[in-house]
Amino acid sequence: MPVMAITDCPAGDGFAAALDAFCEGAYAQARGLLEPLANGGHAEAQAWLGALHANGLGVPASPGTAFAWYRRAAEQGHLAAATNVGAMLAMGQGVARDRGAALIWLERAAEGGDTMACYNLATLLAKGDGIAPDPARAAALYRRAAETGHYPSQARLGHLYAHGIGVAQDRVEGFAWLTLAARHGVGTALTALEAVIREMSAEEKRRGTTRAQSLQGGGSAQAMGPSRLNPIPA
Repeated sequence: MPVMAITDCPAGDGFAAALDAFCEGAYAQARGLLEPLANGGHAEAQAWLGALHANGLGVPASPGTAFAWYRRAAEQGHLAAATNVGAMLAMGQGVARDRGAALIWLERAAEGGDTMACYNLATLLAKGDGIAPDPARAAALYRRAAETGHYPSQARLGHLYAHGIGVAQDRVEGFAWLTLAARHGVGTALTALEAVIREMSAEEKRRGTTRAQSLQGGGSAQAMGPSRLNPIPA
């Protein structure tokens, strides 16, 4: 399970020991250390305790309990937890499905710079399932996430450019983003890339290759949170 760096954890508050236990797979021990911290209002501990309940680590899996802990952390400004709250509301996991409330939480986390929030919010806006679709905003959010090195966002952005959805159609730009995603094993990107290549001239392919090379130096995706849920299906 991916792990984020410890942030703003007061020395000696027991959180570091809890995180060590979590990373070593001693989930029952981690829970015992996290619960008093979480009950005392420690946002990081609340988020990690949500991770235990979401994944059934050291406790029976309970999406409802996970949601409650994620929400408590999110209400204190924990961005990864806010993203999970938004995703759970969007998919109806552990809580009644509410796309409007999901948008509020995902907007908050995206504004704070959370890459997965940008991706999930873009996916909701692209689909327009229960909310007004906004392809242009979706494309902008996918770009924000793609520029951090988030491979699924690179694949989605490439698809949008290839088909002119929310952006002006640009096969060269589509080729470049799909190439980056395909190099990192995003299967849909490879299929989409092959389709784009069939429509490109030799000059467009040359320009696309150059553009892809220029994008390779972009940032790498941010460290994942205490427990990232599966993203909202695109």
